[in-house]
This record gives sequence, C-alpha cells and structure tokens, in this order.
Amino acid sequence: MTVLVRKFDVFIMLFINKYLRNKYLDIFMCIMTKLGNMGAVWIAIAIYSLMDKQYRYEGKVVLSTLIISTIIGEGVLKNLIKRSRPFDAEKNVKLLITKPISYSFPSGHALSSFAVAGVLSVYFAKYELIFIGLAFFIAISRIYLCVHYTTDVIGGIAIGLICSKFILVVLNFK
Repeated sequence: MTVLVRKFDVFIMLFINKYLRNKYLDIFMCIMTKLGNMGAVWIAIAIYSLMDKQYRYEGKVVLSTLIISTIIGEGVLKNLIKRSRPFDAEKNVKLLITKPISYSFPSGHALSSFAVAGVLSVYFAKYELIFIGLAFFIAISRIYLCVHYTTDVIGGIAIGLICSKFILVVLNFK
C-alpha cells in the first residue's frame, strides 16, 4: 500500500466525518448499506424478474452475476489482498453499523452492486439511471459508514463493471 493512496483514503474518510456527517445522512446511508447487504435489493429484483415469464432469463442472469461477482470479490480478492478495514486502522472512527468481519479490498457491496446494475442497465435500459444510482449510493454508503476506504469502493466499482461486461460477452448479449 503506497503512502499516497493511504493519505488519500484517510483524508477522504476524515473529511466525510468532519464535514458531511449528520443525522439525516446517517439514516440514509445505513438504509443504502442494508439494501446492499447480501445483495438484498438485487436478489429482490431477480426474484421479481423470475416470477414474470417475460423476464425470467434476465432474473437468472442477475442471480448468476451476483454469485460470480461475490465469488470474485469475497471469495478470491479479499483473501488474496487482506487489507484491513478503516475502523481497524483508524481508532477515532465511530461506526453506525455492525463491524464487517471480512477484509476491506475490494468493497463487496460496490463490486456486486455495479456488476448487477451494469447487467440490468443493458436489459432494462430505460431504468439505467435508477440501477446505477442505487449502486452508487450503496457504494458511497460504505465510505460514509467507515467500513471501506475510498480506494476499496473505486476498486469494487471497477471490478464490478468489468464483471458485468464479461458476463454480457459470455452470454453474447446483442
């Protein structure tokens, strides 16, 4: 971990804690993170799609994307990189949610959210802003809540988008 990246991550975290934290954003960000917990919102969308014969294929693709992105992020990358969480490294951090027990890089919430949002945006283009917006707020909530560094989230977003493109290429989406 380079010193420059560490300084950037700590600066962003301290800036958020000092200038942006308030009771309204605390509530909003906790809700956003809960939507991303275990891919809850994406699973709900997949189940809804699976129940409609017209969108059953898309529901299967969403579930597959969620599983693949989780294996890549939680199963492989976090265990290879083993980056500690901000609340472990910075002792003046006040957590508003339960401490996650896995490693920090990449953000699993950001990775899976952007992987699924990327796929959904292709299949349901008219809702693209909603999917990407939801993924964005889920990802940002992780920084706001001090459970990820900014670079964890940026890495998660990038890997998630690569995952979605890969899945679409493998499925030969036209």
